[in-house]
Amino acid sequence: MNKRLLALVFFVAILGSTQSQNGVALEKVKITQALAYGDKNVAISKMYDIIALQGVTSVYKDSLAYLYFNNREYLSCFLVTNDVLERKPANIEILEMNTVSLESIGAKAKAAEGYDKLLSKSNRAYHAYKLAGLYLETNKLEEAYAGVKKANTLAIEENISISFKVNASYNQDVKLKPAIAYLEGIIAVQLKKNAEAIIAFKRAVQLYPEFVLAKTQLSSLEEAAAKE
Repeated sequence: MNKRLLALVFFVAILGSTQSQNGVALEKVKITQALAYGDKNVAISKMYDIIALQGVTSVYKDSLAYLYFNNREYLSCFLVTNDVLERKPANIEILEMNTVSLESIGAKAKAAEGYDKLLSKSNRAYHAYKLAGLYLETNKLEEAYAGVKKANTLAIEENISISFKVNASYNQDVKLKPAIAYLEGIIAVQLKKNAEAIIAFKRAVQLYPEFVLAKTQLSSLEEAAAKE
């Protein structure tokens, strides 16, 4: 390759790189403006433009996942996080979004696998609670019981509440600790361990005296025990 041709190739490469960098900077400005105006669809479109400019390793895939997640577009979030996890398998936040997305689109068994991975990395009571609940939903009762027992041994995150549907017009928010006790009772009932279930429901009510569902379950079990 002669010197003139080599210089031309070098110039084109530098020019392309500069244009790419300028393009990314411009798209970032557009994203900021779109989010300021509450236009998430435009922000998502601009993120795709940046990813196209930066290539498969673009960090904007992470940002795109967060935006899809916050917009409750769970199928798209799952697909993006799946892609990111191939490069960042240890990223707990991306794994959690991936798992919640799976649960939200109804893939309960796969979501349970995700929470199992999360629990092994985080050792959080909330992840143990979610795993036990998914095992219950997929009829893995022994695994569910073991999972909720583990949740009881972990440090409780006081800032987390669980929403329970009491009736068609009323949901009740319950702190994680009484929610775990309630779930333990529900699983024990399914396993025909009514004595253990009564103990669990009593603990749930002691922790939160206004816990409607726990009080209902406890009353029903105690009435049944009295008739035996």
